Amino acid sequence: MPNWPSGQATANILKVAIAKEFGLDAQVQEIGTLNAFVGLENGKVDIHPEVWQPNLQDVIKKFVTEKGAVVLSQHSVPAWQGICATSAAAEKGLKTIADLSDPEKTKVLDTDGDGKGEMWIGAPAWSSTGIERVRANTYGYAKNLTLVETEEEVAMAGLDAAVATNQPMVFACYAPHFIFDLHQIVRIAEPPHDAAKWKLASGDDPLWISKSSASTAWDAAHFNIAYATAFDKKHPDIAAFLEKVDLSPEEATAMSYALEVEHQAPLGYAKKWVEGNAARVDGWAKR
Repeated sequence: MPNWPSGQATANILKVAIAKEFGLDAQVQEIGTLNAFVGLENGKVDIHPEVWQPNLQDVIKKFVTEKGAVVLSQHSVPAWQGICATSAAAEKGLKTIADLSDPEKTKVLDTDGDGKGEMWIGAPAWSSTGIERVRANTYGYAKNLTLVETEEEVAMAGLDAAVATNQPMVFACYAPHFIFDLHQIVRIAEPPHDAAKWKLASGDDPLWISKSSASTAWDAAHFNIAYATAFDKKHPDIAAFLEKVDLSPEEATAMSYALEVEHQAPLGYAKKWVEGNAARVDGWAKR
């Protein structure tokens, strides 16, 4: 189970559905994605519910393509990631990625009184967080913004407070996500993705961030369920079931809203979800 809400909900939906359809008890354990891929290879992890691309291309190349230890399901959920601003920040002139390199504009993001604005770039364990740091270095706004890494729950509470007090805020964001339904959020404009302008060093290198560059928008994103190749051999019926799971972006948004805004427990939400989608879940399990 990853540490973001849609992934937490999906992990538990899979747990409840596997118990319902196959009579097996799946344990749900929160693990960072990089450690989860190691677990998928060594047999300690069977399923990862939400593997994002292009964030994890390096890891996917290693464990899926080269080692053949992990399988990505055929169904993928389309997604987006980039930088967002509250309407208050946009009204203060923060609308494009170039605006973030203007210290006169970004000082309105200062909340601790040091004269320098702050920007949340993701949770510490996310692969995207390091890439957002690379983008900040390459674009140049790392010089005039304090880049903050903290858990998403803390960042979203800060967003709620910023909106309520009309405090301008700029932050890393992704969709599907409930914030676009909950608040007036503006996507910061960037040059279109250009693969030639993305040079990411291997994450195995401790200096990969300083050796990397990325000066355009993210490539189109999507995410898939992953499972261990060994698990496919041990439980081909469940692997076939995973291949039929066809969650939508709208459902991922609803999951994040339920867990983050309504504070529903992931397992409790999953039980209600599986009960409410019983025929669909039964269909996933049919060979």
